Amino acid sequence: METTKEIYKIGFGPSSSHTMGPHKAAEIFAKRHGECHSFRVTLYGSLAATGKGHLTDKAINDVLSSMGGVEIVWEPKIFLPYHPNGMKFEALDGEDRVYDSWTVFSVGGGSLSEGEGDVHRLPDIYEMKHLTDIKDWCERTGKSYWEYVDECEDSDIWDYLHEAWNVMKESVRRGLDAEGVLPGPLNLRRKASMYYIKAMGFNQSLRSRGLVFSYALAVSEENASGGKIVTAPTCGSSGVMPAVLYHLQETRDFSDARILRAMATAGVIGNIAKANASISGAEVGCQGEVGVACAMASAAACQLFGGSAAQIEYAAEMGLEHHLGMTCDPVCGLVQIPCIERNAYAAARALDANIYSSFTDGKHRVSYDRVVEVMKQTGKDIPSLYKETSEGGLAKGFKPM
Repeated sequence: METTKEIYKIGFGPSSSHTMGPHKAAEIFAKRHGECHSFRVTLYGSLAATGKGHLTDKAINDVLSSMGGVEIVWEPKIFLPYHPNGMKFEALDGEDRVYDSWTVFSVGGGSLSEGEGDVHRLPDIYEMKHLTDIKDWCERTGKSYWEYVDECEDSDIWDYLHEAWNVMKESVRRGLDAEGVLPGPLNLRRKASMYYIKAMGFNQSLRSRGLVFSYALAVSEENASGGKIVTAPTCGSSGVMPAVLYHLQETRDFSDARILRAMATAGVIGNIAKANASISGAEVGCQGEVGVACAMASAAACQLFGGSAAQIEYAAEMGLEHHLGMTCDPVCGLVQIPCIERNAYAAARALDANIYSSFTDGKHRVSYDRVVEVMKQTGKDIPSLYKETSEGGLAKGFKPM
């Protein structure tokens, strides 16, 4: 498995696959061509189907337009082999002849791949990539999941996680202060500040749940408006982890050091899903985004409350299992409906998964690794119109931007 830093990418929304990935790809291609007459970028499959709503063209133009003309070609009906989020960059001379081209895929969480056997892929630094094996290691050594991260990563991982945590907290606070309408044709009003104010008027139980909702809405609304967020593991699911961690620090006074260890544990959970299945909505649906985010947050909460290695694994398993089959059907191709509400519900569900697992000894029949396998197969079985194309489900009847 790759470094945990690939799970927690710091960047701007609204989509890791459709905004951050293409932006990064454009930067790589631009470095190859310091001087170029013009560029042509062809977007395929899911990347083209909802690219305008996800600001894909803007992400590419922001990089390439200063170097030459840019033509964006949309091919939503053409799906390249390997992954639905394909794109081809072409450099053209003064006579519009292609003298260099590059095909690359945005595979989720802002990561790029050139296909099977990608030589540009980051090196694996984790020897084990199944949670059962890591859990056995924890039980054998008496150590925790975050200590496995500490042994595998470079020493700067803690500085990086601290930076990511600060960005998460800032996105919560900005989102709580912001009001108005989110960009796009849905005219969807921000709700985080209203939820926060209403939550403060309830008794402790309802207040707690309402605050968690408000924190998740705050980050998700920041993401939807192109604000600075942290993928956890994606932009579309970036509200779940911050909501849970921010709430627990505010109410239980957990130190930043303990929060960072919980983030490291959650990073293992997300990394396993990414390595053995996918975190791309275009490939496996929203189960790979919000589902994995919920599993990560469930494990983080359980870590903070002193859960055993087995209880943490159980909490993560429940967080993902109960999102199996979730489709990705963004209305108008925007990361707003149903994405924002899903973040709020998943944050609450993560806290419930922690409570449920804490009542057990951690023993259960279906492992997290098994659920990841099922998620991958389920993703393959879900028709493409339910995987970030905005052609089916809730999006049906609405035209993508």
